[in-house]
Amino acid sequence: MKLFRILLQAAWPTVAGAAFAGLLNGGSTAGLIALINATLQGTPSLQPLLPWGFIVLGGLLLLTHFASQVLLVRAAQQAVYEMRLLLGRQILASPLRQLEAIGQPQLLATLTEDVDAVARSFSVLPNLFNAVAIVCGCLIYMGWLSPPLFFALVALIGIGAGSYMVLAGKARQFLEQARSEQDRLFQHFRSLTEGVKELKLNRRRRLAFLHQELEPTAQQTRQQNQLGYMVFAIAASWGQLLLFVTIGFFLFTLPHLLGATPTVLSGYVLTIIYLMLPMQQVIDAIPIFSRASVALKKVESLQLSLEEPQQDPDASADFMPLSWQRLRLENIRHQYRGTHEDEPVTFTLGPLSLKAEAGELIFIVGGNGSGKSTLAKIITGLYVPDQGEIWVDDHCLTPNDYEWYRQHFSAVFSDFYLFDRLLGLDSPDRLAVVPYYLDKLRLSHKVRLEGNRFSTTSLSQGERKRLGLLMAYLDDRPAYLFDEWAADQDPVFRDIFYRQLLPELKAQGKTVFVISHDDRYFDVADQLLKLDYGQLVQHTCRNQ
Repeated sequence: MKLFRILLQAAWPTVAGAAFAGLLNGGSTAGLIALINATLQGTPSLQPLLPWGFIVLGGLLLLTHFASQVLLVRAAQQAVYEMRLLLGRQILASPLRQLEAIGQPQLLATLTEDVDAVARSFSVLPNLFNAVAIVCGCLIYMGWLSPPLFFALVALIGIGAGSYMVLAGKARQFLEQARSEQDRLFQHFRSLTEGVKELKLNRRRRLAFLHQELEPTAQQTRQQNQLGYMVFAIAASWGQLLLFVTIGFFLFTLPHLLGATPTVLSGYVLTIIYLMLPMQQVIDAIPIFSRASVALKKVESLQLSLEEPQQDPDASADFMPLSWQRLRLENIRHQYRGTHEDEPVTFTLGPLSLKAEAGELIFIVGGNGSGKSTLAKIITGLYVPDQGEIWVDDHCLTPNDYEWYRQHFSAVFSDFYLFDRLLGLDSPDRLAVVPYYLDKLRLSHKVRLEGNRFSTTSLSQGERKRLGLLMAYLDDRPAYLFDEWAADQDPVFRDIFYRQLLPELKAQGKTVFVISHDDRYFDVADQLLKLDYGQLVQHTCRNQ
């Protein structure tokens, strides 16, 4: 039912038009069958009208079939389009902690496999809708021909539908298990693409990965999908058998029990034979809708509802300008738990406090796992702390302020992503300074700006970080954060970063946070924050 709610939300007037055309299509189909049956029975009084009736009903059948198909195709494609955009917005609006808990493999599986499954279900809707309309029209005609035979037919259909749904439920369980394995399979694909160099260098590791990780998961996914669709095939064959049993029942048994006339009997048999194709279309659509239902269930399990969108990331009000004189974090505390909230705490940052003025350089140092990256995400607003307050000048942030607050920052994280296009930076003034920065960062011999795109991003990691720094410059935000930015730079450019680029940002009144292990440059900092296992163990201010 969720699929149809999504379809109605996307284009209910179009669906209503398609429904009306479908009803006319079913009625014209039933009328044609009645007309053909009357012609076969040779009713004298109707003979002059039969050719004209055939032409009118045939034309109406063609027109309504075309209209319902076109309208439903438009509605289905609109629903897929809106679902993809909504899912993208949901991911952008979801807290970073939630997305990190879900993991990239599951998100990729949702954006590809699950969206594709729902799209396939929408693609079969036009034929399914017409098939249902034809079935309803034919049932109405058979009920008009003989109510006793109609009730007997409904009983047989109920038996067949009930047994089919029992089998379909079992098949769906297999599909759900296959979908669960799909997440693990995407994790292996990620390991394959990101770790291909390491796998190529070690044959034993490569074979172990292939035979102990990838192959078993792919095999399990294949088996569960195979079992699911095999059960659907058994259910479809059972439905075909019941259809022929029904025809035989009407031909050889019911005439003796209910005394049906040859006209009624031929009308029933003719209609049932005609219904074989639309009934088969309905049966064929059920596995597709079951797969789509499993996909929607998976989306909901990630708390990315397609019916209750989270706050639009573009809806945050600009109630204050993007500038500050002072930033304060007071008694900030943040905890990591396992996948579920009831699991024990695995790491705690804080409580800690810090102050940053406009035009200050703040270095954050400490060993691996000390909480530097977590603090960076809290400072930039990507994490909302479990306890404590963040103040911008005299304003204490509320949950609704974080979208606005994040716009104060530009950052280059250690796991940064480099876009090849200057997204959101299309103003002529911004584009005009790109060649200057490319030359300043010693990239002009490799990269040039083509329109609003870089000619290439296939660079060394150090050069990619320089390009990321260029993007940060173009953002022109009040505050910057650089997470181990200089780690991949050569000694010459590392010195340029600490001795020239950072002081230049400071001179512009920017607040700059730098995560660093380069102790030879700590003298550049106005403040030095040292973390150890989540605790602030040293806070040095140069001006004190």
